[in-house]
Amino acid sequence: MNEIKVIPCLDIREGRVVKGVKFVDVRDARDPVEAAEAYCREGADELVFLDIYASMENRKTRLDWVRKVAEKTTVPFAVGGGISSIEDMKALIDAGVDKVSINTEAVKNPDLISAAAAEFGKGRLIVAIDGLKNPTGSSRPRLEVVIRSGTEPTGIAIIDWARKVEKLGAAEILLTSKDADGTKEGYDLEMTRAVAEAVSIPVTASGGAGKLEHFYDAVVKGKAAAVLAASIFHFKEISIREVKEYLKGKGIPVRLEPIKK
Repeated sequence: MNEIKVIPCLDIREGRVVKGVKFVDVRDARDPVEAAEAYCREGADELVFLDIYASMENRKTRLDWVRKVAEKTTVPFAVGGGISSIEDMKALIDAGVDKVSINTEAVKNPDLISAAAAEFGKGRLIVAIDGLKNPTGSSRPRLEVVIRSGTEPTGIAIIDWARKVEKLGAAEILLTSKDADGTKEGYDLEMTRAVAEAVSIPVTASGGAGKLEHFYDAVVKGKAAAVLAASIFHFKEISIREVKEYLKGKGIPVRLEPIKK
């Protein structure tokens, strides 16, 4: 098993880190620059920055917000939200971003995935997939892709989409369960494992972390290559160090010392 990454996520609204439950009921958490500096010191393996309302508001990612965080970030830094073209990606990379994450636009324009992989190399491209679980026997896919911050169902089965984005050139998948998001009741292990077993690229589990055992389950039962969390880190309920020490104690390989890109 490769080293498992522990990744804090900065969901950004109006220049502040926020966190909601199931993509709604969003509340203020902390300053993004302060958060980025703290997480780098604490041993985050990467940092994810998501401008969560960019797609819904039909605008680009706010580069001024990105630059402020990039200046203080000493680990690989990924940004998503409102990215709809190669030009958008170039602007982010020029602003200090290591990886770009596309979600809604990838579903609307899958050719953007292959174009980005060709332009920047596979290692810079993350495809984020937001998923919703439908009841067994529903006319919709059991595990369905949703876009526009979870407000729009697509009718696309998550496993089919995951396989397609891998084929098109995505380097990794950031998988978020809308049902589990912010609940602190655990990652959606069914969804995570289904995707991880369907593709050969790394899958990051996102949505639902609330206690140390949830991280272990995401890796062992969900087959995730990385675990992402937000509220428990933002509100200092569990630290990155605690997660890593817990995983290491369970025999999961992790890097304990802070890294620099």
